[in-house]
Amino acid sequence: MSVDMKKTALEMLRLSKAVYVLLSGCTRLPFVECDPETYDDQILVFYREEDAKRRAKELLEEKTLIQVIKVEQKSFLPFYTSLYPMGVNCIVVNDGMTDRISIQLNELIRRNRPEQLPKGQIWVENPELHLTAIYFMQGLHKNQGQPMTEEMTELYEEMLAHFGRGKYIFGVREDKAIPALKGKDGKMYQPLFTDSHEFQKFNGQNGLRAMVVEADKLRNLLPAQSEGVVLNPLGVNVQFKIRKRPDS
Repeated sequence: MSVDMKKTALEMLRLSKAVYVLLSGCTRLPFVECDPETYDDQILVFYREEDAKRRAKELLEEKTLIQVIKVEQKSFLPFYTSLYPMGVNCIVVNDGMTDRISIQLNELIRRNRPEQLPKGQIWVENPELHLTAIYFMQGLHKNQGQPMTEEMTELYEEMLAHFGRGKYIFGVREDKAIPALKGKDGKMYQPLFTDSHEFQKFNGQNGLRAMVVEADKLRNLLPAQSEGVVLNPLGVNVQFKIRKRPDS
């Protein structure tokens, strides 16, 4: 990779009127793949819509649910910033083309560290869990109706391990109640969020305040009728069955 190629790519990612991103149809997040050689967790971005659609068609033929979204320049900063809590570290530009190039996310954008937060604010992110959940849900939808493979079972176990170590955001109403969502099984789950970006997607009307809770405290907060939590309901939408402790 030449220095000039990287400089051009960085300029295009910052200054283009728009870029086109491949979006996963099952998570409503950018499609993420792991590079088999570098192990980068990367998304696919294109300068031209027709190139993005061509690559999307190839993935659809592989039974990967994909769509193309347009990200305009005014949305570049929040879009690139949102990749950090997803666990993404790389952007692949023009995948499958002669000018394909990989750009590390930290070469494109810098972000504040936890110690730089204003006093009183708490840093809540779970990139390892979020990334594993993305891979799990992408794989689950691609192999819908098929038995769990060894790889998928390992992903699921990894996801559970990350979940047990996390710190999360609950949305709380003015009456201090936690909202509930009904799952496909008709049972009630409390929405839970890996980070503030996912929380704000759900809290569009700003009717909820954020409460931070560690994984081992979740059981104490759930209503008795709750089956558990649903992680990032407007994203990966993964259910975890957790029952309230009898003595809490």
